[in-house]
Amino acid sequence: MSKLYSSFTLRGLELSNRIVVSPMCQYSAENGMANDWHLVHLGSRAVGRAGLVFTEAAAVSPEGRISPSDLGIWSDEHIEPLKRITTFIKAQGVCSGIQLAHAGRKASCQPPWQGGKQISPIAGGWQTVAPTPLPFYENDVTPTELSIEEIQTIIQSFVNAAKRAVSAGFEIIEIHAAHGYLLNQFLSPLTNKRKDKYGGSFENRMRLLIEVIKGIRAVIPQEMPLFVRISAEEWAPGGHTIDESVEVATLLKTNGVDLIDCSSGGVVREQNIPVKANYQVPFAEKIRKEVNIATGAVGLITDVYQADDILDKDEADLIFIGREMLRNPYFALLGADQMHIIPNWPKQYERGKP
Repeated sequence: MSKLYSSFTLRGLELSNRIVVSPMCQYSAENGMANDWHLVHLGSRAVGRAGLVFTEAAAVSPEGRISPSDLGIWSDEHIEPLKRITTFIKAQGVCSGIQLAHAGRKASCQPPWQGGKQISPIAGGWQTVAPTPLPFYENDVTPTELSIEEIQTIIQSFVNAAKRAVSAGFEIIEIHAAHGYLLNQFLSPLTNKRKDKYGGSFENRMRLLIEVIKGIRAVIPQEMPLFVRISAEEWAPGGHTIDESVEVATLLKTNGVDLIDCSSGGVVREQNIPVKANYQVPFAEKIRKEVNIATGAVGLITDVYQADDILDKDEADLIFIGREMLRNPYFALLGADQMHIIPNWPKQYERGKP
């Protein structure tokens, strides 16, 4: 029996298999609202029978968006369009997850197909914020350093977003603390030069993420799993290494996190990432074994046999599939056929079985 197609349970929530549609920005929302594109995009992957389908990063405030076209969950008006999506996903026997995020200094940018450059406030963008006023690119507008009061407002924004996620029918929440976005900016010594209780020591740099986790845990159901995506290796001198990320994961587990989604990089431009198949899998393996917490492997995993091998070696518990899911929304269905497993095809598609 393939482990990839075995069930997996966290806090009583059972996934039918270990295949996860990774959060992937679509840059297709207006005012943060989910629309038909998101329904069809995410719904197709549910029809394709992944075990868990994540939305793209959903901004907890308007200024937390990467681009003006990002998904959002900063108001109650966002709930109903998202509930339409989660209802459809659940009808396919698939679990739905939402990734909550704030882009910090990497906000207010064009969508990739428009160039991806930062949009200044005078050009229709907005003022970005960060733990320390250091821009990502030299020509970017310098972000505003967050005050203690503003940090508290952001924590509450995450908490309020989590409440809305529950109302919208999501079954899993993931906190985005990777890829150089705001929570990662506070975690990293490369981007956090503060002298107050949110900067300096490891404990202080962890403080914001821990407070967000505690706030969310207090308002979501006890049986709801909570994931955190981290950049387990920052690939830059002076940045977090996997050893520091083991410490991060240990604290996250202590505070009620159920799974660490192990990505890497994105904090600074001066990074040297040795991109190749499975290049991030060792991070998931090390955290899983040393912290005794469930992990997700992500990055250049494109084949069901490759994914199954990772699980078979106990290097991770879930496999997050990104770009391959953009190419093939039926990755899980067709992969089961490859592995001679009888998949749960939608009855509407049964006559198209290979």
